[in-house]
Amino acid sequence: MTERETTRLVAWSQELRQVHHRLREALHLTRTSLADGTPGESATRELLLYCHGFCAALDGHHQGEDRSLFPAIAAAHPELRPVLRALEQDHSMIAHLLGGLRAAVERAAPPEELDQHLEGIAAIMENHFRYEERQLLRVLEALELSAEPREVLGPL
Repeated sequence: MTERETTRLVAWSQELRQVHHRLREALHLTRTSLADGTPGESATRELLLYCHGFCAALDGHHQGEDRSLFPAIAAAHPELRPVLRALEQDHSMIAHLLGGLRAAVERAAPPEELDQHLEGIAAIMENHFRYEERQLLRVLEALELSAEPREVLGPL
């Protein structure tokens, strides 16, 4: 195995950590925008942009994992299939929570309600990321997967 191939293999664990970090930052910016926002149409539009960007990034990340990463892991490590199913269930739950947030933002729900949505998403997302990292980072360091990081881990 060449050094370039080794670098690409180890990079999957690094890529996952980086994507999780960027998603945490996007959630923080969204919550900060809500906390700092002033009532009115411009604040609602700004929050809608933050929420849309965050929701699209998190959805894209999970769709990429479900479509590309998890099948590759399952093929190489069949013993991890129960872990992957649990992570996919988390993805479904998070998608449902993101749908609730989108609906609340589109109907201009009060800031307190929006923050409740964001708080719920933050709690589930953080728990999910930590579990995923504990279970998969070592596997990702040796995973052979020929794909672009955006395809596998989403658009962030």
